[in-house]
Amino acid sequence: MKVKILQNKGKFEILAIMPEKPLELIEIAGRVSYESQDKIEAGSAEKFVKKLRERGHESVLEHSSMTVFFSNVSRGFTHETVRHRIASFTQKSTRYVRDSIFKVIAPPDKDVDEELVTLRINKKNRKISFKISFRQWIDLNRQMYHGLIKAGWAKQDARQVLPIGIEAPIVVTANFREWRHIFELRCSKAAHWEIRRVMLDLLIEVQKRVPVVFDDFEIHSDFAEKPS
Repeated sequence: MKVKILQNKGKFEILAIMPEKPLELIEIAGRVSYESQDKIEAGSAEKFVKKLRERGHESVLEHSSMTVFFSNVSRGFTHETVRHRIASFTQKSTRYVRDSIFKVIAPPDKDVDEELVTLRINKKNRKISFKISFRQWIDLNRQMYHGLIKAGWAKQDARQVLPIGIEAPIVVTANFREWRHIFELRCSKAAHWEIRRVMLDLLIEVQKRVPVVFDDFEIHSDFAEKPS
């Protein structure tokens, strides 16, 4: 089978944190509001940004941004991600790209080879029924997709049969304030298991790289919450 089932394989790569000195830019912009540019000195940016965050003056955080590449994630993951409208997205196109290997994300706690579901097909007045697994269903899906293309369907038409679990790499650029909003929603206990795990890993990393912007999120075993 030319099928690859991915479980707990979602990854991220931080491509850029912009500008080179994001805290310094936030301080410069923020001090315009307070007319206190004369107080800028070596090491003052971190203290100033922390004060902004604690006061809830998060709009100033929008002057710095981060670009992240997410891979081994599903189209379900990206459907949720692109709902964050104050961001830019570039995603793998199913209109133009045809993969020889079908990569599909499955829940991490499921046996994808257990034959659980009975399919029933009526063919020439004969009823055929058989049990299949998640992996077998995905392979049938793959056969239908590639078969439609072979029969002359355009990729953008054949893609209508693609499952929401199909792999869909995406690059996301958002300002720091929007990333805080993303973490607040996607790292919570109510978030979907796939996006929560990947975003939790990303949050842990950015807390190391830009702690003063993100270290007020409290990370528990499998979720994070923003202090009220």
